[in-house]
Amino acid sequence: MKSFLRFMKPGDWAVLLAFAAATAALAPVAFQGGAAEKAVVRRDGVVVAELPLTQARRIEVQGALGTSVIEVQPGRARVAADPGPRQYCVRQGWLSQPNAIAICAPSHISLSIAGRASSHDSLAY
Repeated sequence: MKSFLRFMKPGDWAVLLAFAAATAALAPVAFQGGAAEKAVVRRDGVVVAELPLTQARRIEVQGALGTSVIEVQPGRARVAADPGPRQYCVRQGWLSQPNAIAICAPSHISLSIAGRASSHDSLAY
């Protein structure tokens, strides 16, 4: 490593610092999904419900293993109960950021938060 550093000139360090600063400044813009507006519930990839995050609501969704309960409060949503064995989606807790997702794989149910604009697909990212 030291042999590499001795070849670095002040201009090289300036360019490296400029790229690091630009990356740090643009990262929040690149991953911004807008304000959280709705909770999207899917079963087997098909949208079952779109719930606005403006009012409290509780719905039951029939999945492969039984009934899952989705709870919405102003500005956030969660999987309150799921018949899956490990409860990973329940342990995700409250989702409030756009593109956040809780997947109940054994039940084939997912809950995601959507904003006005989607910055990236959290499943493929």
